[in-house]
Amino acid sequence: MDAVILGIATLIGLYMAANIGANDLANAMGTSVGSGAITLRQAVGISIVFNTLGAVLAGGYVTNTISKGIIDPALLAGDPNKLLLGMFAALVSAGICVHGATILGLPVSTTHAIVGAVVGFGVVSVGVHAVTWSKIISICASWVISPVAGALIAGGIYYFGEKKIMSVKDPIGASERYAPVMIFLVFLVLILSLIFKGLKNLHIDIGFLPTVLLTIPCAAAFGGLGRWWVRWQTQSEFRLRPEQAGYSPVDRLFAHLQILTACYIAFAHGANDVANAVGPLAAIFSVVKTKTVALSVEVPFWMLFIGGVAVGGGLLAFGTRVIDTIGKNITEITPIRGFCSQFGAATTILLCSRLGFPVSTTHVLVGSVVGVGIMRGMGALDLRVLKNIGLSWLVTLPFTVLLAMGLYSLFAWVLL
Repeated sequence: MDAVILGIATLIGLYMAANIGANDLANAMGTSVGSGAITLRQAVGISIVFNTLGAVLAGGYVTNTISKGIIDPALLAGDPNKLLLGMFAALVSAGICVHGATILGLPVSTTHAIVGAVVGFGVVSVGVHAVTWSKIISICASWVISPVAGALIAGGIYYFGEKKIMSVKDPIGASERYAPVMIFLVFLVLILSLIFKGLKNLHIDIGFLPTVLLTIPCAAAFGGLGRWWVRWQTQSEFRLRPEQAGYSPVDRLFAHLQILTACYIAFAHGANDVANAVGPLAAIFSVVKTKTVALSVEVPFWMLFIGGVAVGGGLLAFGTRVIDTIGKNITEITPIRGFCSQFGAATTILLCSRLGFPVSTTHVLVGSVVGVGIMRGMGALDLRVLKNIGLSWLVTLPFTVLLAMGLYSLFAWVLL
């Protein structure tokens, strides 16, 4: 019987992981595919490799039994079967919610979906008092903080790039002049992000000042090579794909920078968001094997690995609709706009994480794309698409709460 339960749990966990890839990871790759910097096949390859690396190398081998500390697992210690059924209900509810949003092409936060599902089964199994409502309030606040911060930073970066590089008489000369600073900033943000966010689950405490002192010379070295690299990019002839028709030499530069940021976001996604699928799965395995409720459980290497691969596979299987929404439907994406959106999102995530603000990667990326569109004028944005995205964000939490309540009640009635 235990083998059957574990088999079903693994399939549901893989289903959730695939939905995370189809929606969450599609956000990260949307602007790169939409601008023509990479193809969908290349996006899937980058996603599988870097997402899996992020999950395995920095995903953390110990996770809280209850996702995000929403409910105290000690309250379920007397009845492990409640936690078992609750994790099943949470995975199924979050998976259905994210899958539905993906079919509609709407980017939603998979973290918010799993949190809502955990709240739902917690309310039914333990009671309303068991929920840490302060965390729910902080999550709701992130609906405003995340997109606004992303829009401001990405919009500012785009304004600078358009004003100082793309709109001048000699954009190639301008790109060579600003390349060292631009590449320095890109690598500074990427390296700091990997240390502070992507690798946080490894519990490597280097300290802020030593980290910055180590990072600046590394980023400066890359920046120092920038002028030579840009000259090679702008003067060499490259074979362009049909979707890159009309690319200028400067467009090629931003397309390559965009690939760098896409690799980082895929790595950070694996480090932080694969846990949304494998965390509840690990809790189920723990309950089945030990017949007790643990405050934290060990996540096996194989679980992180297949979770990372399943996320990338989900992007290939049914992630094109969300990619189209991010990369085409909100506003027209070119290499510089895509780069500014991704770099702005990476910078926003880094700053908000260090300041302690709760942010959603999905919401930051959408806000960054909107910020770039606003700098081109409100007419450049499809407000109907934005309205649908906003509604999907508002619906995610209550939908998963109610669905998890219903599923948990059904499972408990049938099995307990």
